[in-house]
Amino acid sequence: MAVKRFRPVTKTLRFKTVADFSGLTKKAPEKSLLRTIKKTGGRNSEGQLTSRHRGGGHKQKYRIIDFVRSKPGIPARVVALEYDPNRTADLALLLYKDGAKAYMLAPNGLKVGDELVSGSNITVKVGNAMPLSEIPAGTDVHNVEFIHGKGGQIARSAGAFCTVMAKEEGMVQLRMPSGEIRLFRGDCFAVIGQVGNLDHEKIVIGKAGRSRWMGIRPHVRGMAMNPVDHPMGGGEGRSKSGGGWQHPESPWGLYAKGKKTRHRKKASSRLIIKRYSDK
Repeated sequence: MAVKRFRPVTKTLRFKTVADFSGLTKKAPEKSLLRTIKKTGGRNSEGQLTSRHRGGGHKQKYRIIDFVRSKPGIPARVVALEYDPNRTADLALLLYKDGAKAYMLAPNGLKVGDELVSGSNITVKVGNAMPLSEIPAGTDVHNVEFIHGKGGQIARSAGAFCTVMAKEEGMVQLRMPSGEIRLFRGDCFAVIGQVGNLDHEKIVIGKAGRSRWMGIRPHVRGMAMNPVDHPMGGGEGRSKSGGGWQHPESPWGLYAKGKKTRHRKKASSRLIIKRYSDK
């Protein structure tokens, strides 16, 4: 999908870019696969603010996506490619042989009319879902499961993919989008190919109002606050913590640079072969 640019007749339009949606074939979503989203404004069930800088935003409907590919062995035909306001990737609408409809993430290169299937002992083809143990080394995959049957959780944003590196004793080595190499169980499913809408990274927001449409409120820098409001506030000019140097940190004192946030004794650490920070 290409990116649309504008003539700079205003300051906002000088750098603003939007997707031209030329690759999409259906504008109205499938009503049977829609659910209502209730805005929280970043607050939990008790009304306490737990996620800052959230609020407002355009009204949206959630598209129910089949991350599990819950009809193994039943062929499905791609009948439409659609936009999803809740994520960076586009969606593909599947029509199964038994008449059921479902959404899936649209991989790069998928076209209307393609026949897809999920399960074991199937063809390695873009859009097909199969166990990692049956995917050849060097193949790019996305929508990868952490736990078999739970549904894909890895590599779901626009342009994301993992690469199958090697197989050993029922486990499969995957290189993650971050560069980390990690072991997965061979019975975990993944979808062949790379997530589509690769040009999403070229989109420039261009103006503050466009962020408000997405439910993002303004973010004030800690150094611009007073000492009572932030550990890095106060001082004359650009200073941290009232004139003395202090490590950049959050309003609650959590270091913002360099501090490792992963628990040292996390059980899944044994599955990590090479961390993304290792050079």
